[in-house]
Amino acid sequence: MWSLQLRMWLLLTLLFGFIYAVIVVVGRVFLHVGDFWFYLIISVAMMLIQYMIGPKIVEWTMHVRYLKREENPRLFQMVESLAIQARIPAPRIGIAEIELPNAFAFGRSLRDGRVCVTRGILSLLDDAELKAVLGHELTHLKNRDVLTITILSVIPMVMYRIAWNMLFFGRRRDDRGSGNAALIGLAAFIFYFITNLLVLYASRIREYFADQGSVALGNRPSALASSLYKLVYGSARADKETMKEVEGLKAFFVNDPSQARKEIRELAQLDLDKSGTIDPSELEMLSNKNVRLGFGDKMMELLSTHPNMLKRIKRLSQYKV
Repeated sequence: MWSLQLRMWLLLTLLFGFIYAVIVVVGRVFLHVGDFWFYLIISVAMMLIQYMIGPKIVEWTMHVRYLKREENPRLFQMVESLAIQARIPAPRIGIAEIELPNAFAFGRSLRDGRVCVTRGILSLLDDAELKAVLGHELTHLKNRDVLTITILSVIPMVMYRIAWNMLFFGRRRDDRGSGNAALIGLAAFIFYFITNLLVLYASRIREYFADQGSVALGNRPSALASSLYKLVYGSARADKETMKEVEGLKAFFVNDPSQARKEIRELAQLDLDKSGTIDPSELEMLSNKNVRLGFGDKMMELLSTHPNMLKRIKRLSQYKV
């Protein structure tokens, strides 16, 4: 746990260090530092608009319908018991009318929390597996991960706007300083790329935290590992139209559906008895193995909101209830 926290603090320091560096450089090269604050204000305004209307966009895109207790008392009991253990208000519970098996959490605050499952996940997972996934999602709410990633995303937005303005409009504004403007624009574009990668890294760290949080709520690591395996399998079977429908919101999901066909080949090696699940003994065997990723896998993970699934399940094998 401490290693994940240390990484997160180092990451936050680095990200905000980029912002400080840009303030200093822009302030020294151009006497009117106001430009930077203009970009920052615009980016923060866009973030706030996105944050405020975000839940409605998610509901509309995912065809979310909120449930009443009598429609699925089992699901309500699971979520409410987990919320009590996590010491957070019980979130609203919804179902997304899509067949892709998955779950997601969103909301503006703890009191505005919503946890949703897709139609496909209810018929795929058993009770222990479904509860482990719900524990993962409630941990996202408890840790305020949506807010964290939203705030961090402002930094690449600021860098992008500075780069665009300096590279394409800096010369028009001041011919004498066009060379400096171009250099700052190029540096800002490089910083945009780097900070975007860092925000993706932060998102991957939050997934590890959510997995650990689910185990801390009393779910077996093998139940969560098995549910991840099944979700990858279910995503790998999804048709292209379904995948297009959820492309913009895959960062909210428990796993990245677009990586499923590659991941299922790796994970199938863990299911030694071909039962379609990963049981405690199979997870224990993984804990004694070294997981090494090829160059292609490392690059794909670098550009993903979710950790490599084999690495993720390997980490689950090290947790104890």
